Amino acid sequence: MKKIPALIVLAALAVAAPVFSAQNGPEFLKVYMPDGRSITAELAATEAQRARGLMGRPRIGPDQGMLFVFDTEGIHSFWMKNTLVALDMVWLDRDHRIVHIAADVQPCPRDPCPSTTPARPGLYVLELKAGIAAEFKLKLFDRLDFALPRR
Repeated sequence: MKKIPALIVLAALAVAAPVFSAQNGPEFLKVYMPDGRSITAELAATEAQRARGLMGRPRIGPDQGMLFVFDTEGIHSFWMKNTLVALDMVWLDRDHRIVHIAADVQPCPRDPCPSTTPARPGLYVLELKAGIAAEFKLKLFDRLDFALPRR
């Protein structure tokens, strides 16, 4: 029987293992739109994850997003510094209802970068590829469904 080096076995396990826990990498969840379609969103629940967001990523698919989770409901502003793609930003309250939509927010190539601020307090912000909010026909007070992983 031929021995396989341990490093190759560990590398194969790392590739095959799911990356849904914060210890192993990003966590992902399904976010369901009012029409029943869904996207897969990367979770940004820690301060470091929220600060990094989608910075430096060259693209985002139409079925992908990032869900920012805050500790308290409030006016959470966003900016596009070091973000390479245009985004739709959707603020949600504690009941997952849309309280603000900022469509087609453009990357900021140089300082100072403007902030995008919601009209109402939110607990979550869902970032999507620009144009996806319109494709899903999202509007104020629509409810998005998702279940956060237990912590």
